[in-house]
Amino acid sequence: MAFREIQPTELKDNVFRMIGGDWLLLSGEAEGKANAMTASWGGMGVLWGKPVVFIFIRPQRYTKEFVDKAEGFALSVLDGSYRQTLNYFGTVSGRTEDKIKKAGLTPLSENGRTYFTEARLALLCRKLYAQPLDPACFIDKLPDEKWYPEKDYHTMYVAEIEKVLVRE
Repeated sequence: MAFREIQPTELKDNVFRMIGGDWLLLSGEAEGKANAMTASWGGMGVLWGKPVVFIFIRPQRYTKEFVDKAEGFALSVLDGSYRQTLNYFGTVSGRTEDKIKKAGLTPLSENGRTYFTEARLALLCRKLYAQPLDPACFIDKLPDEKWYPEKDYHTMYVAEIEKVLVRE
């Protein structure tokens, strides 16, 4: 399937549904290899005069190593028929097996950003900012208590959306 490029302002998706409901496949590429994980926390908007995404990765996730080494990452949105695949990417580590190959996805790479032929939408992003969440900054302590009992705080990444690709 072919992709065509659109401007970020042309996106028609409901961001809340896309990220929190449909989920994303976040992929990093480094040293000639790629890894991916399911992501369901994040957002999109405008920051520093640029269209951006912000995503969160826990320190123990293997994909974080790829994202940290790379200039950017990709976010792929798959349709509902890939829900089982997204569950797999969210529960199995790429340290122990080649998840992309085992899942049967077809990777494409552009400018060090791996995305997938099976995606209905792909966002190719360049990192602008990264910072681990700081427990001292929680104004409402409930999220800290609920989501971080192990104190394994996510790193937040802000990245410029350099290219939006939609499947034709």
